[in-house]
Amino acid sequence: PPQPGGGDAGLRARGDLLAPGSRGPKEALVSTGDVSCGRPHGAEWPSLCPLPASQSDSADHPRRPLVSGASPETSASPKKPKYSQKEKEVICQAVWQRRKEREARRRQQEQEKERKRALAKMLKAQRPGECQKYITVVLDPVLLQVEGGGQILSALQAANYSCVVENQAVPCSITWRRKTVSSQMEEGDEWAEEPNVLVLLRLEEFLSMEAQGRTEGEKETLQTYVAHVMEKMPGKILALAAVGVENYFRSLRVQPKKRLRQAAVSRKQEEEQRKWRKKQVKDSGLEITRMDMEEALVDLQLCKQVQVSFFESWEDLGEFATMFTKAVAEAPFKREREKTGFSFYLEKGWCRGVKVDPSGKGLLEVWKRQIQQFNRVSLKMAEAIVSAYPSPQLLNQAYSRCSSEQEQENMLANIPVCHGDGATATSRRIGPELSRRIYLQMTSHNPDLYLDST
Repeated sequence: PPQPGGGDAGLRARGDLLAPGSRGPKEALVSTGDVSCGRPHGAEWPSLCPLPASQSDSADHPRRPLVSGASPETSASPKKPKYSQKEKEVICQAVWQRRKEREARRRQQEQEKERKRALAKMLKAQRPGECQKYITVVLDPVLLQVEGGGQILSALQAANYSCVVENQAVPCSITWRRKTVSSQMEEGDEWAEEPNVLVLLRLEEFLSMEAQGRTEGEKETLQTYVAHVMEKMPGKILALAAVGVENYFRSLRVQPKKRLRQAAVSRKQEEEQRKWRKKQVKDSGLEITRMDMEEALVDLQLCKQVQVSFFESWEDLGEFATMFTKAVAEAPFKREREKTGFSFYLEKGWCRGVKVDPSGKGLLEVWKRQIQQFNRVSLKMAEAIVSAYPSPQLLNQAYSRCSSEQEQENMLANIPVCHGDGATATSRRIGPELSRRIYLQMTSHNPDLYLDST
C-alpha cells in the first residue's frame, strides 16, 4: 500500500523496486482513470488531477470555447426581443397612460384629504367654545352715544367677542357677522350676515310709541316702528330692548304715597301739584298703565312676532347682549344637533336600550317599553298591563280565549292603574280606547294601520 504522504513520493518509493525505464506503475495509474495535468512523459509528477467519471466519459466530445472574461451563465442569456416602431409607440402610450392615472389618483386622494380637513374644521368651528371665535358683533355708533351704551361694548369685550362700530340701517341696533368656514378648499375669509338684529328703544321713545298706540294719531306706534324696521332690514329676526321701564312704573306707585304724606301739610297745594304733574304727563304722551303696556306687547307679538325685553339697568342689558351673542354663535350647532332623523323625541334612558342576558332577564323591561310606545301611555299604565300579562305571548293566548272580537277589544279596559301612595293614592282604569289600540297592534296584519285614527 502507498505510504502516508501519497503522491509522487509513494510512486518513487515503489519505482525504486522496478527496473530502470519500466513504465508499469504509471501506466497502471493512468488506466484506473487518473490522468496527468499535461506533464510530458518522463517528467517529474508532483501531483495527479482527478477527473470525474462524467467528465472522463465526455472527454471524446469537443468542448465549446468560452468567451474570455465571461461565465457560462452569462454566455447562455437570451437575447432581448426587438420591437417595431409601432409597437414601441403603443408601449410608450400605455406607460404614459398609467402614469397619468397614477397622478390623477394621487391628486384625487390629496383633494379628498383636503376636503376632509376642511369639513373637520367647519364642524369644529360650529362647536360651543369655538364658534365664538368666528362671530363679530357690529354696533351702531348711535348706540355708544346713548347713556349706558358703552357698558354694552365693555360687556361684549369682557366676554372676548370681536366688536366693530359701523353705521347700521336702524339706529341703536346690534347685528352679527360670522366668518364662514366652508367644507370646500377655498382660500380667503368670507363673512356672512346673521339674520338676528337687536334694537334698543330709549325709554322716552318706547313710552311715546306705547301711548300713541291707544290713539288714532299720525305719530309712530310700536307696530308702525316695527314695520319700518323690517322694511329697512328685510329677512331679519327683530328683537327689541328697553331700559328703565320698571323704574318708570315704580315711580308712578311712589307718587300717590308722596301725595298722602304731603296732604297733611297742604291738601290744596298737593292738588295743584297733582293736576300740574298730570297735565305734564298727558302733554308728553307718557301716561300709560302696566295693563296698557302688556296689551300692546301681546298685540305686537301676535301681529309682528316681535318680543320686547325690559331691563332695569344698563349692566343687565350688557349681560343680555352677551348671552344673545352666544346664542347667535351656537345656533348652527344646535340646528344640526336637532336633525336626529327621528320624528319623535327619544329620552336619554330610551337611547341606551335594554340589556337582555341569555337567561331572559330584561325581557320584561322590553315588553314594558313596547307598551309605552303607544301614544298617551304613561309608565304606570304600562306597568299595570305588564303585571297582568308579563309577555306578548300570554296576551295573545288571552285574546285567543275570548269568545268575540268585542270582548278582545275591551279585555284590557278594566285593568286598574294606581297613582300615588298612601291617603293620596288614586286609581284609574286603562280604558277601552287604549285597550282597543293594543288589541289592533297585537292582532292586525295591516302594516299601514294608523292606530291613533282607529
